[in-house]
Amino acid sequence: MTDRKNIVILGAAESGVGAALLAQAKGHSVFVSDRGAIQADYKQQLAQAGIEFEENQHTLARILAADEVVKSPGIPEKAPVIQALREKQIPIISEIELAGRYTRAKCICITGTNGKTTTTLLTYHLLKEAGLSVGLAGNVGYSLAEQVIEDKFDYYVVELSSFQLDDTHDFQPWVAILLNITPDHLDRYGYSLEQYAQAKLRITRNLDSSGAFIYNADDEVTGKYFQSAFLQTRLLPFSMHRRRDIQLAGYYIAEDLLCTNLAPGLDDEGVELSTTNSPLIGQHNRQNTLAAVLAARFAGLETEQIEAALATFHNADHRLQLVGEINGARYINDSKATNVEAAWYALDGIHQPIVWIAGGTDKGNDYSSLLGLAERRVKALICLGIDNAKLRTTFDPIVPHVEETQSMTDAVARAVALAAPGDVVLLSPCCASFDLFKNYEDRGRQFAAAVTELGNEGRGVGG
Repeated sequence: MTDRKNIVILGAAESGVGAALLAQAKGHSVFVSDRGAIQADYKQQLAQAGIEFEENQHTLARILAADEVVKSPGIPEKAPVIQALREKQIPIISEIELAGRYTRAKCICITGTNGKTTTTLLTYHLLKEAGLSVGLAGNVGYSLAEQVIEDKFDYYVVELSSFQLDDTHDFQPWVAILLNITPDHLDRYGYSLEQYAQAKLRITRNLDSSGAFIYNADDEVTGKYFQSAFLQTRLLPFSMHRRRDIQLAGYYIAEDLLCTNLAPGLDDEGVELSTTNSPLIGQHNRQNTLAAVLAARFAGLETEQIEAALATFHNADHRLQLVGEINGARYINDSKATNVEAAWYALDGIHQPIVWIAGGTDKGNDYSSLLGLAERRVKALICLGIDNAKLRTTFDPIVPHVEETQSMTDAVARAVALAAPGDVVLLSPCCASFDLFKNYEDRGRQFAAAVTELGNEGRGVGG
């Protein structure tokens, strides 16, 4: 790949800037174009590297002169600039595709509708703690392309959204993990679940016999659209339970005891591994753990190494994160739960009585899947949003106590009043945050701060 190309990068955030720096390092001529304003730190990186860029516009003539275009995952196919490129048949690739051309490292790539980030961080943590040379990249906020400039790692653990997979063609993961497929982002896929599923399944396209595909055998949509017939790779399905109908690579024998068998089908009893010391909460995190453990075992880690590393893992903020305790009740920040599915996982994973804080900007939510869990587990619902009508209509008939608040401080104060020792106060909003907060991180930070403050007032009980 020595031929110098004219490469245009669309979008100048983490992935776009990383792609620009890599393309320039490999001798290509590079131009970066962003339809919006470029953040100051990214602008500085581009200027420092002497890379030409424009912001608040797309100069079409300049973009259409490209030999190849690297598109930011946030730009939809229907954007006029993409349509113009398609018309001229100019190749469009993703940052991940570009990065893959220039690395010899083994990439463990993780996708799925829910649980990607936790599984990515956990897999990375397991490999790193075992002393492997490993980088962390992708949707977790670190550009793979930028890291490939130095390319100093033997492994990369890469979180991939369906948007990042959309424009991959020859990119070859060593291990691909697919956690689940549930309806999300369907507006980008013609409101077709099949199109969205196929986008996720692109992760398997170039797997070969040296690698593996780790997937959730319990996931219906994956089962429906996954065709294994033409895959030349090791298949490592996992399940929450031992199953007779499928030869599993991983499953749970008990609540905190799992079994892995990297050669499913051979009469090998498999290797047992305890997850007792893992800080992760909930059923979906048991799935995430199983997937990460299988990847770690495939990378050659021993049971003892994995068990030790599970105990020292800290999950990303705002994902079922314990932020404090007040009067014997635990406070859990799950602000990242911006859809019904994610809130379902949280409610399902907590077995104590729950004081639930929910609400925000409704994305056309259907709350019916939560009714059973809410009826069994939720003793009080505190609605936190500008318009709580839909939440009230749904949950008023089944939750003993429902009330409304307009600020996080009030919501937490009410939760303190309602929670008994042994209860869990759960912020799992089900909704986007834009009505009262900047984003889900802001919402989660305000929750944690309010818990700390109220805990301190109540005779210095901090978290």
